[in-house]
Amino acid sequence: MTILAVCGLTREAEIAGTDGVVAVAGGGDAVALQKKLDALHGDLTGVISIGLGGALSPNLKVGDVVIGESVVAGHDIFACDSKWRVLLAARTGTPHQGGITGSDTVIDSAAAKAALFHASGGALVVDMESQVAARFAAKRGLKLAVLRVISDDASHALPPAALVAMQPDGSISTRRVLWSLVKNPLQLPALIRTGRHSGKAFEKLLRCLGRLGPGLGGPGFGCVDL
Repeated sequence: MTILAVCGLTREAEIAGTDGVVAVAGGGDAVALQKKLDALHGDLTGVISIGLGGALSPNLKVGDVVIGESVVAGHDIFACDSKWRVLLAARTGTPHQGGITGSDTVIDSAAAKAALFHASGGALVVDMESQVAARFAAKRGLKLAVLRVISDDASHALPPAALVAMQPDGSISTRRVLWSLVKNPLQLPALIRTGRHSGKAFEKLLRCLGRLGPGLGGPGFGCVDL
């Protein structure tokens, strides 16, 4: 009996990989992530997309926690399990629940976020893994949940160094960040702000996971199965 946690960064996966959880980092590559998930076998009882995310709604701020009601993946909409969702919201004390959308590319500007907010029908958050997690859960007949902590608000444009930082295995390349700064040192203030916001979001993610317990409250661990 195991819950699958689908993340982007290895740091997120290390945090989410608690008792009863196997965590997989996508590294921003949807195709590679799908292959990793398809290779998994065993007694999986649920899938949760978990980690940091970018706000699409202008009403969200850095550090806010959002629990998914559904995942918008292109023209498809996947419903999250209602019992798991209610448990996540109760244990984390978050009032923010709504649609989550996944993107195969980085949404790096305020204009791109606004466009996706409308195109997705008002999804609150974007990340690069939820669409893969949702399709995998549907294919395997598993219950789905999403928990994302806002690391950049709807008005925040990511600096170039942040866009090249993540490697395919989900780790952060310091060399790429430094080289980007050498080429464009004027982005330093924006990069510092991005790092500060990410740090705040990671602190909130840690607190949330500490409240969820084994299996992140998933089927067989916390939520009541029908």
